[in-house]
Amino acid sequence: MIISSLLDTDLYKFTMMQVVLHQFPGAQVEYRFKCRNAGAAGIGDLAPYVREIREEIGLLCSLQFQDAELAYLRAMRFIKSDFVDFLGLFRLNEKYVSVTALPSGEIEVVIEGPWLHTILFEIPVLAIINEVYFRNTQKLADVTQGRKRLDTKIGQLQANGLAELKIADYGTRRRFGKTWHEEVLRALSARLGTGVTGQFAGTSNVLFAMKLGLTPLGTMAHEYLQACQALGPRLRDSQVFGFESWAKEYRGDLGIALSDVYGMSAFLRDFDMYFCKLFDGARHDSGDPFEWGERMLAHYAKNRVDPKTKTLIFSDGLTVPRTIELYSQFKGRCQLAFGIGTNLTNDLGYEPLQIVIKMVRCNGQPVAKLSDTPSKNMCDDEKYLAYLRQVFDIASPG
Repeated sequence: MIISSLLDTDLYKFTMMQVVLHQFPGAQVEYRFKCRNAGAAGIGDLAPYVREIREEIGLLCSLQFQDAELAYLRAMRFIKSDFVDFLGLFRLNEKYVSVTALPSGEIEVVIEGPWLHTILFEIPVLAIINEVYFRNTQKLADVTQGRKRLDTKIGQLQANGLAELKIADYGTRRRFGKTWHEEVLRALSARLGTGVTGQFAGTSNVLFAMKLGLTPLGTMAHEYLQACQALGPRLRDSQVFGFESWAKEYRGDLGIALSDVYGMSAFLRDFDMYFCKLFDGARHDSGDPFEWGERMLAHYAKNRVDPKTKTLIFSDGLTVPRTIELYSQFKGRCQLAFGIGTNLTNDLGYEPLQIVIKMVRCNGQPVAKLSDTPSKNMCDDEKYLAYLRQVFDIASPG
């Protein structure tokens, strides 16, 4: 059984789910799966494992939150008691998810139903697909190679002048496997240290945060702002509506805004002085991170906000060397945080699967993101994408 706890997911799933419960309980959504490296020398040919994936999803849907897990969530300052009470009754329902083998060797995964009852599928389903794939294709995993690579990363982070550089684990969805994920977290905790003086800030994975005494990290993901395209008063105001709805729920807590649902320029147009002051910072997830950071700092200064009081979070395909480069450029100019995913939890010498599950519809209408990395866009309605570009004044790629 790959997933043995409903806490084995990212924190932002719970923070978004609480907003859904309180503000959008009737929203209906559709998510779809994509493997970005499918077809590359057989990488991503998942069709042979459909039965196994379905069996694991069935086991996932048999889980309920345990009393100790609910108590852990209830103790978080931003989690409200009625939400925990709801989770005490909650179960994932298999009828909302379908997994189908395609003639190409790829698979189709569709998750469709009430947002409140489907939001927790994404991360564990991706973790299941990863682990099923790798335990079938790498039956004797080279854990020795994985440890050697992890040792190198830790050594790089322990170099002189980097004592203030803190990293976090964002790697649940694309991990090699659950057991390896835990070993990585234990090694990072022991050798980099945690807490105020440590370099390991925590993990997005709520289960391992509880189990290992780490800080759980996360705020919002793309699906939240995408859904606001269908839930807000009008499309042009959907990003502002999303930020205001978030602030209404959390009253200044969990104040990291995601910046790339419509690209950086559109984000900065909407992220005015009010939001600059209200939110603690912003997260980068596509496009050139160095350019993004400089634009954010300039934007804060333009809006009479001291950048040193704000946090920039970098989380797009980071490696340790790239993290150190970013730290060197921005240290002392703002608060910094770095979330490393696949490169921490799936670096054993095998090509990782570049897999995602993205929301594509909400309340029957298309939703999409137009990130600063075009390959990260995911929408099956070209007319809607064109309309979105027009509304947010975004140039077409190429």
